[in-house]
Amino acid sequence: MAFLRVYARVLGLLGPDRWIAMGLALAALALAGLQFLEPVLFGRVVDILSVADRLPREEVWAQAINLLLVWAAVGVTGIGANVAVSLLSDRMAHRNRLSVMNRYFQHVLAMPLSFHGDTQSGRLMKVMLVGADHLFSIWLNFFREHLTTFIGLVVLLPMTLLMNWRLGLVLVALVVVFAAVSAWVISKTWEAQERVEAFQTDLAGTAQDALTNVVVVQSFTRLRSESNRFGDIMRRVLDHQFPVLNWWAVVSVLTRAASTLAVIAIFLLGTFLHIRGQASVGEIVSFMGFANLLIGRLEGAVAFVSSLLMRVPALQDFFTVLDTRSSVPEKPDAVALPRAAGHVTFEHVAFGYPGGGLILKDVSLEAPPGKTVALVGQTGAGKSTGMSLLQRLWDPVQGRITIDGHDIRDVSLESLRANIGVVFQDAMLFNRTIRENLLVGRPDATQEDIEHACRMAEAHDFIIRQPRGYETPVGERGTALSGGQKQRLAIARALLKDPPVLILDEATSALDTATEARVQRALKALMQGRTTFIIAHRLSTVRDADEILVFEQGIIAERGTFEELVALGGRFADLVRTQLQGTETRKEPAVVA
Repeated sequence: MAFLRVYARVLGLLGPDRWIAMGLALAALALAGLQFLEPVLFGRVVDILSVADRLPREEVWAQAINLLLVWAAVGVTGIGANVAVSLLSDRMAHRNRLSVMNRYFQHVLAMPLSFHGDTQSGRLMKVMLVGADHLFSIWLNFFREHLTTFIGLVVLLPMTLLMNWRLGLVLVALVVVFAAVSAWVISKTWEAQERVEAFQTDLAGTAQDALTNVVVVQSFTRLRSESNRFGDIMRRVLDHQFPVLNWWAVVSVLTRAASTLAVIAIFLLGTFLHIRGQASVGEIVSFMGFANLLIGRLEGAVAFVSSLLMRVPALQDFFTVLDTRSSVPEKPDAVALPRAAGHVTFEHVAFGYPGGGLILKDVSLEAPPGKTVALVGQTGAGKSTGMSLLQRLWDPVQGRITIDGHDIRDVSLESLRANIGVVFQDAMLFNRTIRENLLVGRPDATQEDIEHACRMAEAHDFIIRQPRGYETPVGERGTALSGGQKQRLAIARALLKDPPVLILDEATSALDTATEARVQRALKALMQGRTTFIIAHRLSTVRDADEILVFEQGIIAERGTFEELVALGGRFADLVRTQLQGTETRKEPAVVA
């Protein structure tokens, strides 16, 4: 059953703490034994008192004191075992919760963009937080309470049969009824709870989507629409959750009825056996204690199983993410690429997304160290896809890509990407300080290194004008800065990284003319001595490129210098004419950077 498989995997995550888990199991065995002794001792006390009028007073006191001393020892030992179990289980659960969150976080960050493109970030956050909390709760409750119940059922329940098998059978029947009812309800509610969890995930994704695009929501007066969308999903959650809760309410009623009937059965059967001389009053009292102890434990176990059932779909989502394999796996024998000279080649490269046609077809190019290659063409022609392949965000379906003669599939991803710097159209800043964002490029950079890079990127002057200088927070996605300021920080970050291969992905397309001029000066400093690939729609930005590649429908339709391609009178010349005409007929308003 999937229910048991998930539960087994949850416990399997505690492998690094298996010795602590084994110690807790032994402590649980001791607790179960001590709990078993208490009703037995109480029954013995009743037996002594029932014959006290027929025994010498000294003998009665001697037996009573001996029982009380044993009972006191049992109580003190039980307190010690409970303290040990509570402390160890709490620490183990907390430690492993953070450990599994860290494992999940690192796994998701390492997944390629194809994974993140298909999965909402809100869903990933919800799966991580909810999954880790569920794991913590299961570990804590299992080792604190329910392991004792399990051991008591498996080991100690048969011992009641040795004391009085007739009365013991009543307790066995009680356990069977609890187990049967729980299994029946689990089979009835399993699929319904999976649907509930799916809607819960949709709820988190919808909230994250709306909050991320709050500017669009407010600008297009979508508040009511988005609220209604959220409310619709919320109602579906309740519509599917209530029937599950109703079934578990039925379980509570049935198990409570079974418990009451079991206590009555023990009393009636015990009375009958006592009359026939087959059970003492103490044994009847002991079995009444067993029944009450067992009922409390079983009710707790049923509540635990109920909560576990409701958590299993979320845990399955958690494990599904952890089990997702990268579409660009690293070879076990991958070598570390040393700092490259920057000689990049594409050899008959073709690529298409799974289930779709080819986006790139037989693309071949060579970029010697220090050369600047521009990639131009209409949107969707394959320019950005080619650069994604260079970073191994995807792997080509045909051909190969090399850096300094190394097939990039044969080198480690970390060493490959350490040799490549990217300046994106969107600067993509963290919600941290300016200094912390710059240190992403090189964590060990000194303040002198940082300021030198910022001066080269023409960013130092605006940084020192900020309220806290380099310690100024930039806000979420850099909202506290202008577009030009964010872009110059991105260039300074790339300068600190100092990669031999550089990709400029529409790095100035969102800027006004004045800001673009400042950023272009910073880019020239960044490109100096590096193999550079420029993806651009503004053809004015590629005039100085050593080679221009014109992409059209996934192939390189033309290649050459700016002057050669204009003189050729082909597709590139058409693009130049189109942009020149647009510049002459349209006067764009300036935007303050």
